[in-house]
Amino acid sequence: MELPVVTNSSGGSSALPSPIANPQTRGWKSISTIIFLAAAVLIVAVLVWQGLTASGNPDPTTDGLSHTAVVMDTGILVFREGLEAILVLAALTASLVRTEEDYWKPVAIGAGASFVASVATWFIVVALISTINAPALEIQAATGLLAVVVLLVIMNWFFHKVYWTGWITFHNRRKRALIENPGQSRKIIFRGLLLIGFTSVYREGFEIVLFLQTLRLKAGSHVVFEGTLIGLTLTAIVAYLTFALHYRLPYKRMLVLTGIMLGVVLMVMVGESVQEMQQANWLPQHDLSVQFPDWLGTWFAIFNNWETIAAQAFSLIFVVGSYYLARRVCKAQGISAAAPAEKCILPDCEQCELPHAQGADQ
Repeated sequence: MELPVVTNSSGGSSALPSPIANPQTRGWKSISTIIFLAAAVLIVAVLVWQGLTASGNPDPTTDGLSHTAVVMDTGILVFREGLEAILVLAALTASLVRTEEDYWKPVAIGAGASFVASVATWFIVVALISTINAPALEIQAATGLLAVVVLLVIMNWFFHKVYWTGWITFHNRRKRALIENPGQSRKIIFRGLLLIGFTSVYREGFEIVLFLQTLRLKAGSHVVFEGTLIGLTLTAIVAYLTFALHYRLPYKRMLVLTGIMLGVVLMVMVGESVQEMQQANWLPQHDLSVQFPDWLGTWFAIFNNWETIAAQAFSLIFVVGSYYLARRVCKAQGISAAAPAEKCILPDCEQCELPHAQGADQ
């Protein structure tokens, strides 16, 4: 999948420079594919080994998730949001990297400032939650429910149309209004691009802060920090390959793969949230006659009661159903590969790519 292409002020299109035709780049692509496959096999092997050897507890009245499971869930969440932030920045800076004015620099500075602001937001949210005068179980249940609702919205495939076209188009229009206005001073352009870079990334940081609160309350800040460090490391690697080495990574495949992994995290968060609401007496508990293996509770928060199974089944149907419904809408509208990208709901049609010039700048 190619990086987003946007239209520059001269009417042409430009993208991040890519050595994709270089034999060395093709060799790197093969090596990266092998690395990704090896990493996937290693992760699956660790999951199976830990699942069979760890002593989980499927009893909803006790903690179930293991330390490693929380770390992995956190890392997946952070990496997924970081990947989306990179794609937004790539779309914004694609037409700026070759300009003599170095307009990409204020965007990069704004993105860096958004990272600092996200860290500050984390401590603010933690402080606010600590001041709430309520039982700990009710706080965990409330934060878990909020995280699940936000995650369900983000994983809805119709939301991608709003995100990839509406959100990126909004920032690109602001960018063009600043750069192409002859009456704008350089200082105003700098401030405007800095704000664009800040808001485009801070949104992801704020979502991460919301997601991780329920895991923090469940496992502790130090455990969440470990997973965050892993997610940030993976994000930094992708960012370096994208912006420093100008490689065209398989972004669409990465989005789909991380989306599947995020779906597993959603199932875990739903199971944990139902467990916490049962502990807080917000929901009843009706046990099943079937006893599940311990590792299902350790890794996937699957417990032997109707409420947990029903909630997880609903969340799965909601996400998968929205995907197929989005595909039906796409086909009903007769969208083809030549259609404007703003009509595509990523990745509901196989022909759809990330927003191109028509969907990004118009």
